Amino acid sequence: MDNNDRGASAPLTSYAEAVEWINGLIPFGIRPGLERIEALMDRFGHPHRRLKFVHVAGTNGKGSTCAFLTSALVHNGYDVGTFTSPYITKFTNRFQYNGRDIPDETLLALSNRLHPVVEELAETELGSPTMFEVSTALAILYYADVCFPDVVIWETGLGGRMDVTNIVNPVLSIITNVGHDHMDILGDTLEKIAAEKAGIIKPGVPVVTSVSQPEALQVIKETAKLRSSTCYTAGEQFFYEKTAVGEDGQSLHFKGPFREFDLSLSLRGEYQLENAAGAFMALEVLRQYMAFQLEDEKTAAAFEEAFWAGRMELVQKNPRILMDGAHNPEGAAALAQSLQNGWTYNKLVLMMGMLSTKSHEDYFKSILPLVDELILTEPDFRKKMDASALADIAEGLRAEYAKPNLRVVVQPDWKTALAEFKASIGPEDLGVVSGTLYLISDVRAHLLHQADSEKGW
Repeated sequence: MDNNDRGASAPLTSYAEAVEWINGLIPFGIRPGLERIEALMDRFGHPHRRLKFVHVAGTNGKGSTCAFLTSALVHNGYDVGTFTSPYITKFTNRFQYNGRDIPDETLLALSNRLHPVVEELAETELGSPTMFEVSTALAILYYADVCFPDVVIWETGLGGRMDVTNIVNPVLSIITNVGHDHMDILGDTLEKIAAEKAGIIKPGVPVVTSVSQPEALQVIKETAKLRSSTCYTAGEQFFYEKTAVGEDGQSLHFKGPFREFDLSLSLRGEYQLENAAGAFMALEVLRQYMAFQLEDEKTAAAFEEAFWAGRMELVQKNPRILMDGAHNPEGAAALAQSLQNGWTYNKLVLMMGMLSTKSHEDYFKSILPLVDELILTEPDFRKKMDASALADIAEGLRAEYAKPNLRVVVQPDWKTALAEFKASIGPEDLGVVSGTLYLISDVRAHLLHQADSEKGW
């Protein structure tokens, strides 16, 4: 039977049912390895081989980099698929075509094509494909069989080497940076984590990276050399300098192997300068070596318009409430640096919630010195960390890192915490919501009055 006809019985009857089925595979967890996705794609005739990919890995900044690349290519007239995770508002956010979500009915139809094949694989020694594997397969079918983009901006889920997305052979790879995240899966040193990220480097395929730590960068350069890949490194082949920064945006001057260029960004956060420079270098490689037709004026406008939800996003102006999904030590350091440059405020009120899968001491060490009031809560998610456990960490660091009059509030219910948070922010103050994207997603939907918000990985 042809796989295209397998959905005839249509076991899933609605978009909600399809999403429930895919999310129902979460208990199968994150299982590194490509055997199941390869088996899935084999059943459908390897559709990913018909597509052009730009593969993006890194600890932080993947989503923003994908946003810059998508915006630039769409502005220049290309049809662009963008596959990212996790999502902030709705499951369909992960599968975009020219900046628009996959239609609910298309997601349902593709889920019905996948359903029998997934059930069939579950009965083999490979076991059931995971939620992320099925989402990745769905993305490939969407782009290869439904909308046919010129290029797909393809974000890794976890790491790179054994990540499901690594089934593709891209035209260009990007490694944004390397930091301490998912160490339980990727390894406990920067070298080990870098080796996993470097797993996306393919023979002869150029790689752009903004990795800065010498020990991590060495791993990436060695991998590139081994695979005969040209490596474009920030601070070596390309450079950027900040030319302006403020609450409404910032700008940079880019200097690369081919030319110099000025960019303005509406995305806030000093770390976006690094992401923008890396994305621009990637576009330079596509333009210079792969015959992509890019016009300077359109590209400049695209960088200025690029948007990524939940990253230094000012969701409310009176009083000011900023959302930033910093959830690891590097993210916290970047957030702290951004708050100290270009933001003025009387009091800083921070509301945060975390998952229990990570250590949060280093996060607090970066951010505590700036905070006047700390409101600790819990995301609505099965792996949440107890707010009181977070408070214990903060209290343990109080003497060395906190302001003398730091007020700490523990409120496990995030809605109650949010009400208290809003009440604490005066007209001259700045409120920041940070931590896991599971919390950011809920709070953002609440503040922006989005009724149909879903969230997840």
